[in-house]
Amino acid sequence: MSLDNKKSTKTDLYEYHDYYNIDELLNEDHLLARDAVREWVKQEVSPIIEDYANRAACPVHLFKGLAEVGAFGPSLPVEYGGGGMDEIAYGIIMQELERGDSGIRSMASVQGSLVMYPIYKYGNEEQRRKYLPKLGSGEFIGCFGLTEPDYGSNPSGMITNIKNDGDSYILNGAKMWITNSPVADIAVVWAKDEEGIIRGLIVEKGMKGFSAPEIHGKWSLRASVTGELVFEDVRIPKANILPNVSGIKGPLGCLSKARYGIAWGSVGAALDCYDSALRYSKEREQFGKKLGEFQLTQKKLAEMITEITKAQLLCWRLGTLANLGKATPAQISMAKRNNVDMALKIAREARQIHGGMGITGEYPMMRHMMNLESVITYEGTHDIHLLITGMDVTGFNAFG
Repeated sequence: MSLDNKKSTKTDLYEYHDYYNIDELLNEDHLLARDAVREWVKQEVSPIIEDYANRAACPVHLFKGLAEVGAFGPSLPVEYGGGGMDEIAYGIIMQELERGDSGIRSMASVQGSLVMYPIYKYGNEEQRRKYLPKLGSGEFIGCFGLTEPDYGSNPSGMITNIKNDGDSYILNGAKMWITNSPVADIAVVWAKDEEGIIRGLIVEKGMKGFSAPEIHGKWSLRASVTGELVFEDVRIPKANILPNVSGIKGPLGCLSKARYGIAWGSVGAALDCYDSALRYSKEREQFGKKLGEFQLTQKKLAEMITEITKAQLLCWRLGTLANLGKATPAQISMAKRNNVDMALKIAREARQIHGGMGITGEYPMMRHMMNLESVITYEGTHDIHLLITGMDVTGFNAFG
């Protein structure tokens, strides 16, 4: 058996926790999607994820499985390779994937929210037909190029640019911290035209002057492949420009879609840590008693499930608003910031309940904790999301 498909004998014992019976607010499609993805994660992700994280290797063979369980563009139309489901189903799928690993959820988030979504939303019919079915099936892998080495939280300062050259544009610049880039077939890239207006374009693997070197040495998202995008006089056909958007609102619209998925996904990571801590507290003995019999342990567990429940309710309400087309970017920012911060704190508390065993790969907390240190930064840092909320409630722009 090849290393890429190696599985351990460890059984995934995870059980879902729904303290406020939120399942009663979900429909049959939501529950079917969740159960299918949960079972896939238990069978295909959990047995191998610690090994891949330890080796800092990406299980690229899982892209096909992600496609088969409908994780790529769940809320996009079926005719374009999506799942035809609603926004709550999309969120639930992201929650189940991140319960397995944030890196696996990142693979799906980028493909669906940052590649398929902009081509669907901002592309023309020819572009939709050409790329979306192959992305939805996992035949193509995509990535999203916005962040630059010197421009992270200030994307409008980007220096990647395109210059008109007959029936093409000439693309120059570089992007940094790009999930999936070393294995991607296409990249949705944002660059400034000669008038300084941000435009979206589709760059294909193999175009002369385009390279995607991998970034090594990460202590976080180690099972996710991350790289750069480097453009040296890359000739881009004008047919590859996304025609239906211009300006910073294009990439920001994609980020809202991704941030929404992260708000749900981070709850999955928290649930995995809580589930492990609860089980361990009922099994581990100290001073002649189960850990769960001690007041301080109960305090930790009670606070964990309280914070998780609040985050679950936040997600459900946000999903309801999203289905109505009423979820604002600021509301999405609030959920992303709150839920990732919550998950990170729960990972740390859950690790403490496990004592020294909590730092080993036998339990998931340290892997989730390291992953969440990236999740709390990407798609808008913790502080940036606070400023988005602050601007929304005061009307004053504190950026810059």
